Amino acid sequence: MVEIAENGKPVESVWDFPRPPRLERVDWRIRVVVAGATVVDSPHALRVLETSQAPAYYVPFEHVADELLQPSTGRRTSCEWKGVADYADIVVGDRRAERAAWTYAEPSPPFAALAMHWAFYAQAVDECWVDDERVAPNEGDFYGGWITSNVTGPFKGGPGTLLW
Repeated sequence: MVEIAENGKPVESVWDFPRPPRLERVDWRIRVVVAGATVVDSPHALRVLETSQAPAYYVPFEHVADELLQPSTGRRTSCEWKGVADYADIVVGDRRAERAAWTYAEPSPPFAALAMHWAFYAQAVDECWVDDERVAPNEGDFYGGWITSNVTGPFKGGPGTLLW
């Protein structure tokens, strides 16, 4: 019997997620808010599931208020699985959430579906939502996982977890 969490979704342990990661579509409403402005409101997303990490959600460009995104300077990273990521700041009025979003312009072939999608650090914005549940941010500033009531840890990202 599958255990169901408060949010109505099956309980998942990040320690059961695969390595290399798995990409899957979810038909869940994804929202991101900064300084009262809705940056994302999407009826679906892709999520990346990787051992020890909370899921990262990627939303199609068309559901992102791209006028609020500005390219970040001085930051590109490389993921052994997904490829090279470019970053963007979210700017709402005089509020700037630095390097709050990232995208893979040319993801590696197994993750080609991530092209034309943005992901967002819950740590860097005011609110992230999966359906009607407000997300808890992943600890630290490296991983962009979103923690919901159905996802259990411990999660990689906080102090002392680098070598897990």
